[in-house]
Amino acid sequence: MLEPPERTLPVPPAQERAVWEEARLDPPTMTHLRARAVEDLGRPWPSLPARHYARYFRDGDRDTYEQLVFARQRRLSRAAVLAAATLEPDWLDEVVDGVVALCEQSSWCWPAHDDTHTRHHAVLPTVTDPVLDLGAGEVAAQLAWVDHLLGGPLDQHTPGLRTRVRHEVDRRVLTPFAERRDWHWLGLDGDVHNWSAWIHGNVLVAALRLLDDPPRRAAVVDLVIEGLDRYVASLPLDGAVDEGYGYWWQGACRAIEALDILAHASGGALDGVPDALRDTVAFPHRMHLGGDWYLNHADGMARPPGSQPWDALYRAARRVGDQDALAHAAAHRDHAAPVADEEQGLGRLLRALNHPEWIRVAPGAPPLTRDVWLPSVQVLLARPVRGSTAGLTLAIKGGHNGEHHNHNDVGGLVVALHGVPVLVDAGRPTYTAQTFGPDRYDIWTMQSTWHNVPEIRGTAQAVGHAYRARDVVAVIDPVSSQLSLDIAAAYPRADVRRWRRTARLERDSGRIVVTDAWELAPAAPVAPTRFHLLVAGDVRLGKGRAAITARHGAGRLTLTWQPASAPATATVRPLDDPMLAGVWGRTLTRLEIDLGAATATGAFVLTVEESSARDVSSGEVSDVQGR
Repeated sequence: MLEPPERTLPVPPAQERAVWEEARLDPPTMTHLRARAVEDLGRPWPSLPARHYARYFRDGDRDTYEQLVFARQRRLSRAAVLAAATLEPDWLDEVVDGVVALCEQSSWCWPAHDDTHTRHHAVLPTVTDPVLDLGAGEVAAQLAWVDHLLGGPLDQHTPGLRTRVRHEVDRRVLTPFAERRDWHWLGLDGDVHNWSAWIHGNVLVAALRLLDDPPRRAAVVDLVIEGLDRYVASLPLDGAVDEGYGYWWQGACRAIEALDILAHASGGALDGVPDALRDTVAFPHRMHLGGDWYLNHADGMARPPGSQPWDALYRAARRVGDQDALAHAAAHRDHAAPVADEEQGLGRLLRALNHPEWIRVAPGAPPLTRDVWLPSVQVLLARPVRGSTAGLTLAIKGGHNGEHHNHNDVGGLVVALHGVPVLVDAGRPTYTAQTFGPDRYDIWTMQSTWHNVPEIRGTAQAVGHAYRARDVVAVIDPVSSQLSLDIAAAYPRADVRRWRRTARLERDSGRIVVTDAWELAPAAPVAPTRFHLLVAGDVRLGKGRAAITARHGAGRLTLTWQPASAPATATVRPLDDPMLAGVWGRTLTRLEIDLGAATATGAFVLTVEESSARDVSSGEVSDVQGR
């Protein structure tokens, strides 16, 4: 069913000059790429000191090495596009240097994924035992795209280079993929996550372009299809991703792109989009709060990088006929900005550059769905009206504490004002060895005590599938939207019989009401129960109330609670991690409302309302120090 290798990737090669003459390419994209690429010319390629690889195993730092690797790959992508646009020897030389640098790199695996220490007691790559991870898959696919784009010119300019590429991709990626079937990301144990779609998609690109033996190529592609089937089968029918919005792009989106390439490579014989993938195309716009803010769960960011591959979402939405998803993608098209950039990977950059409809599309307004209910992950998002960020938006989740990239956040709330989060989920800091190690939940952002959930009798939520929401009921109608759930089982305490949380957005008043009602068994003297709220903004406290000035000019909120006698204190958390600070600024503030030794039965009611400057300044309030 497969086309010959030179026709399998859906981008014209550089020999098609009617496509690749620079004057015909999107000007903002080429201006951006050329400016960066010209800066690179004549400079040494980023080196990869062995000590930076070893650091992951010594002190947990993975980012220093990874950023050097990413710099190499981005430079090569820029050079490849300039070489295709000009066919000038200087740019072809730059491509050759970049390709050889990757081919001579000891490992394409990122240190955090390398099993060299456990299998070989080493802190440097074991070159005789290559690991196929996200990084290795990315390099293999990039080299395949370079070969497809510039194969003919490179054969004339630097004979032998393409043979070297095939050798390195085969020994590091294609052979390990076919011969080792114990890779955890295959999901053969039933645990399928975003790695599966991401790596299988990259292996597909490499096999289609760089395997010249038809039976072997067919066998590898067959294994890829099996892996993609396994990933798609793991997706819920509502299209949700438990890893959250940020990981949709590197999971479900990767699967859709792989199936698109497979359809092209087979001349349409292997075409089709399963129902779960059709529905998951809607997931990004369903998680949209407004502007560049999104509902973040797990390790996602509330304010993701702006350079998402919107072209890929646009193509997917067009393919499945989802008009809201199409509008959401188009809303991010800025004709003064590049259609895509090198950070997204060479394949995504090339496809966007060769997508005339995306290049011409007129940006419009995002759909901003009024109500979203995703039963598979038990996430509700509700706003007053469709198509507007005005007023308060409520999001609440149930789920369990064994999700992929999990945070302990069963019952967690997010409240946005005019599309800007004010009661927030912090997200995650820069990845280190600790992030996915046994001490993950020593990281404060992963703990329930730094999410918008209660701490019951001094006890935080625990980790694992068993710690989950029960009796979850969503009710959505024109008057209000609410989620009600029992979160008692999320806490490792036998004396928590029931803790029912109900969060409701009232459309007539525009306010949000959160009611916690509990039933606790008698216990020996215990620590107090506290209601926690994590705030992005300036806080002023008063009796039974707090006034919050949101950031980014979004406005002001007033929080009131009953019993009003429950005292509140605030802890200002400095943000010294660049990833967290890049989203939230210098600080976040945690409100701690003390319910004391909670009675056997009781209730706590929190009301959130938009307020004016006069509302904020009235009453008996005091500033929280340390902002």
